[in-house]
Amino acid sequence: MEKPGNSFIELKNVSVLRGGIKILDNINLNINPNENVAVIGPNGSGKSTFIKLITGALHPSYTGDDTVCRLFGNSKWNISELRGRLGIVTNELQYDFHSDITGFETVLSGFFSSVGISINHTVTDEMKEKAVRMTDFMEISALNGRKIETMSSGEARRFLIARALVNEPEVLILDEPSNSLDISSAAKLHKTMRKISSSGTKIILVTHLASDIIPEIGRFIFFKNGKIFADGNRKDVFTGPVLSSLFDMDAELSEKDGICRLA
Repeated sequence: MEKPGNSFIELKNVSVLRGGIKILDNINLNINPNENVAVIGPNGSGKSTFIKLITGALHPSYTGDDTVCRLFGNSKWNISELRGRLGIVTNELQYDFHSDITGFETVLSGFFSSVGISINHTVTDEMKEKAVRMTDFMEISALNGRKIETMSSGEARRFLIARALVNEPEVLILDEPSNSLDISSAAKLHKTMRKISSSGTKIILVTHLASDIIPEIGRFIFFKNGKIFADGNRKDVFTGPVLSSLFDMDAELSEKDGICRLA
């Protein structure tokens, strides 16, 4: 039986092949549960595949017996074991909730890793109380009775984050969280991420936008062409010159009132 390690995610000599092409190429990486991390890279750089790896949606391609892919020290997990340790919000998940499901039912479904609530689910008073607390925390309780499909993208996104947080996970993964959001909704999301970080939950933010980055993020992992392009602390890695090389463009990085801009 494997013993839990100190790393949230441990990858050693990990590659993912599709049609003979390496989508991820020999990745070696350790992320600790006490880190707020940004994973940044251009479209097609391997970010989405990386997320699927660490959430168990796919497995490494076999490239040798020394390949390691562990989550919280274990290479095999079931969903119920992960609920209390890892929360996940992706754009694909939001598409699943475009049906006759209320905001509050969306949050409750986090206890069952389901899309909505069915007659086979036993919802306890404790679950309802936790869901109420979480919608209050996310400042969306006034929308609890509305259908997800009638909400704006920003409102729906906050309900999905509440769904991910209802089990009080140690780590929250946000995959391109500001995708399809307008300026106002993106600003609210930025404040929400800071609030979540202040509550003690660690964040792994996957994005290609500098404006998604919150001040609490201290480590940056850059992907390019399926490889780790750079990995380091904010001061050394999250800079205009490094970002220019990452995105193959001349860019300047600026920050005002906690909001980063790349121009």
